[in-house]
Amino acid sequence: MKGLMIGLLIVGLLGGIYYMRIAASEKRIASNDFLKDKVMATDDTKGAISLKSSVVEGNSALPDNPNAALMFDEEKLEDIYLAGGCFWGLEAYMTRVYGVYDVTSGYANGDTENPKYEDLIYNNSGHAETVHIKYDPARVDIDTLLAYYLKVVDPTSLNKQGNDRGTQYRTGIYYTDEKELPTIQSVLKKEQEKYDKPIVIEVEPLEHYYLAEEYHQDYLEKNPNGYCHIDLNEVEDIVIDPDDYVKPEDEQIKEMLTDLQYKVTQEDGTERSFNNDYWDNNEAGIYVDVVTGEPLFSSKDKYKSGTGWPSFTRPIIDEVVTYKKDYKLGVPRIEIRSRVGDSHLGHVFDDGPVDDGGLRYCMNSASMKFIQLNQMDDMGYGHLKHLVE
Repeated sequence: MKGLMIGLLIVGLLGGIYYMRIAASEKRIASNDFLKDKVMATDDTKGAISLKSSVVEGNSALPDNPNAALMFDEEKLEDIYLAGGCFWGLEAYMTRVYGVYDVTSGYANGDTENPKYEDLIYNNSGHAETVHIKYDPARVDIDTLLAYYLKVVDPTSLNKQGNDRGTQYRTGIYYTDEKELPTIQSVLKKEQEKYDKPIVIEVEPLEHYYLAEEYHQDYLEKNPNGYCHIDLNEVEDIVIDPDDYVKPEDEQIKEMLTDLQYKVTQEDGTERSFNNDYWDNNEAGIYVDVVTGEPLFSSKDKYKSGTGWPSFTRPIIDEVVTYKKDYKLGVPRIEIRSRVGDSHLGHVFDDGPVDDGGLRYCMNSASMKFIQLNQMDDMGYGHLKHLVE
């Protein structure tokens, strides 16, 4: 009887310690600045956690141009013409999208020839303030260009962007190749899902484009604090389109992965610390989902955590990973999974470098494939090189 009582007492004490650990862990998660500031909502049925995106505002300096040091073959460039309110800001913004060779400001699809700026303002010439974008299709496609464009225009606003009103400030996508139309229509159809009001972007073949006066060209380069109705820092928010990546069927995944990779990504396993491919990898490059190839992390954000697993301070962008509560060890943790592949990647903890956000994304090497910096162009990740260099 005495032994039974002692056993029950021990069980009770262990149970108390267990629930104290759960309570403490829950409290840590609830009080964590990462969750407190960024978590928008938690779906209790799935445990999914969505995050706010943070945008830097109020910086009068122009963002860096990732194309400044690139070499372009001018014979292989393609064109697209975009109208989105005052062309000063749109020109400076689109110039900074990776893969863009040159952007000019001008007047498109109006009723008169050789218009001047005053004709748009006072003489109802019918032209739209438009930017002509020359880009390298090997580095950036129309889908991505339009994704950046749609970040800084209100597609439901007719003849008005920012403080500018009038038909010259309408939104428009003007193409020069009929083959581009299905892509444009597909992008806008998907964008319409975000809005209750109809999208009113004008989509037409380019009828004509007249270069604007010289003082309009590179206006914000010459006048960095000049008027701009858009936040140029939006261009630094990288666009990674989930439609570019596909999760294969399970049988195909089994064929393409090793046993360990399958166990970790598909069965939520964990590899051994200090005995995996990337825990001590110091090369420059990016880490992608081993199942889909979707970019996940940059070597620039990797650091030595001493845990024996590859550790990062942040994903390459928030949107490429999902966050879920995980109780597998009895205490709540935050699991990290890939967006498209839904691969188990690892967990995020709040014991990372304090001067760099305070988070530690503790990942499994088996969940990722490393792409070296000098291979990124050939493997279709060249648009992310500036996040590594």
